[in-house]
Amino acid sequence: MDLDLLVFGLDLVSTFAFALVGARIAANKDLDYGGIAFIAAIASLAGGTFRNLLLGQRPPWVLHGWLFLGVLLAVAITLSIKRTTPVGRFALSLDTIGLAVCSVSGAQFALTQGAPFAAAVILGLIGAVTGGLLRDVLCQVEPVLLHRETIGTSCLAGSLVYVSCDFYGVNELISVVL
Repeated sequence: MDLDLLVFGLDLVSTFAFALVGARIAANKDLDYGGIAFIAAIASLAGGTFRNLLLGQRPPWVLHGWLFLGVLLAVAITLSIKRTTPVGRFALSLDTIGLAVCSVSGAQFALTQGAPFAAAVILGLIGAVTGGLLRDVLCQVEPVLLHRETIGTSCLAGSLVYVSCDFYGVNELISVVL
């Protein structure tokens, strides 16, 4: 399987998952349609945007308009359900996969831009968690990142493992899986 195609597919799934969780939380806070779309976009696109800005690059959604497909789909699903319920296990499972993908892809992108070891690890973490943190702050809920969950630690560990594997010349596919 082509690694670029796999990364493309996982980016779409991650964007959709982050947008879906963001849209569901926004709907549960009784935001209007524009607010739901805004929070979905922030939750799914802010991490890569912030990472790229720190690296002096354009945000990914400026370069790849297809990233909005996941946001639009998540908003459409949320609005079509027409009821507010807690975010389900399926969406949270996709969100977890998205965090793993974004930790690795963020670190990978940082390395391709010439970032040193420590910076690549931190940029992988930033790319993964920024959207969820902003989502929670804007929706006025206690940020999941800052309390009971191990999200930040897991994303940091994933970035560290990937960058370490890259440093030691481990095969890229093996590095991504690890």
